[in-house]
Amino acid sequence: MSEDLFAARADDHLSRVAPLATRMRPRDLSEVVGLEGLVGEGAAFRRLVEAGRPVSMLLWGPPGTGKTTLARLVATNMDAAFETLSATSAGVKDVREVLARARHRLETDERRTVLFLDEIHRFSKNQQDALLPAVEDGTIVLVGATTENPFFEVNSPLMSRLTLFRTEPIPFEDLERLVDRALGDAERGLGTLRLRIEPAARSLLVSRSAGDARLVLNTLEVASVLAEGRGAETIELDDVEEALQRRIVRYDKTGDRHYDVISAFIKSVRGSDVDAALYWLHLMLEGGEDPEFIARRLVILAAEDVGLARPDALVVAVAAVHALSFVGLPEAEYHLTEATIYLATAPKSNSVGRAMAAAKRLVREGPTPVVPPHLRGSGYAGAETLGHGTDYRYAHDAPGHVVAQRYFPDDVEPRPLYRPGDLGSEPEIAERLAEIDRLFGREGR
Repeated sequence: MSEDLFAARADDHLSRVAPLATRMRPRDLSEVVGLEGLVGEGAAFRRLVEAGRPVSMLLWGPPGTGKTTLARLVATNMDAAFETLSATSAGVKDVREVLARARHRLETDERRTVLFLDEIHRFSKNQQDALLPAVEDGTIVLVGATTENPFFEVNSPLMSRLTLFRTEPIPFEDLERLVDRALGDAERGLGTLRLRIEPAARSLLVSRSAGDARLVLNTLEVASVLAEGRGAETIELDDVEEALQRRIVRYDKTGDRHYDVISAFIKSVRGSDVDAALYWLHLMLEGGEDPEFIARRLVILAAEDVGLARPDALVVAVAAVHALSFVGLPEAEYHLTEATIYLATAPKSNSVGRAMAAAKRLVREGPTPVVPPHLRGSGYAGAETLGHGTDYRYAHDAPGHVVAQRYFPDDVEPRPLYRPGDLGSEPEIAERLAEIDRLFGREGR
């Protein structure tokens, strides 16, 4: 009993000193905003929770979209004990201790346990496997939360035992209601301060949140302190702008978002949207992405997507790599930015990639080649006796430095593998190839 009393006092103290986002956490389904697909009338998640018999589940969605809140409501509605672990710090030993307590509850008072495992994607295979028996026999109701694609990060055996629910970014209008609720709530929110917020300030706060309710509330709390500090009764645009400047750029350089952002960067450069490319570039740099990773992608882009339409794009990209190794960050941001601008605004061609694919296909599908005698090496004694290189004609001795002789193996039919694009430098290459094809007696490409 004394332990429960101390725990209640600790919880009461924490409720008063916790950040605004924690204090404003919904206490029941009616207070949840922006997740109509999960908590709206008739939604599967809502029906499971209200029935008090939920299944083990996985909540997948961006930060600040209510995953922890939903897990707590699962436990509340089934009158279950709520245990929480974070995969960033917990190990197999911690999991086993939670499972032991859960079994004890079932044996003594038949009370269930909800285990909320945050960032479940960071658990190793062995750690995830340790959960399987307890999930299967009902010892725990597991509620896992992840911001990453679970089909990549969560083991198939565990995934098959979980029901997947997605949380989406909270719509702007719901976030605006949340701001007003926090300002008016004297018990848990900022109501005792009697602050108002300018409509423009509220719009900025919500629009910069990326649908993250936690970010909105925590930024609002900082803005309220700034307004109080100057003796104001209204949170103004400058307060919100100042509070937003204190936020940390959200970017997980090892997770799913890492791959999504670099994909957006690559596609923006490929699509010639220089402004979007610069946005994604500096989101990565501000978020602490490895600059060498970015530089390598630029070198690949230069050949894969610009290619021979602007051959010097590769020179620019490689120069950015050398500049990075020579001067480092932050100065090398100039070189990465310059290379990004150059590649994004350059004419585009994927002819190199198409030529690679065609050549590989011919190699894989064709016969094992035999090098024709006139193309074989002849720089050794006895080569002439073997007939190696004897009928080879040296290109630089011919007019135009082109000799129409067979360069393919005898059993491989010559065919065009490289087809120039029509932008940048490639039309000039196409003209040159047309003349070469004419000399070889080949049909056009």
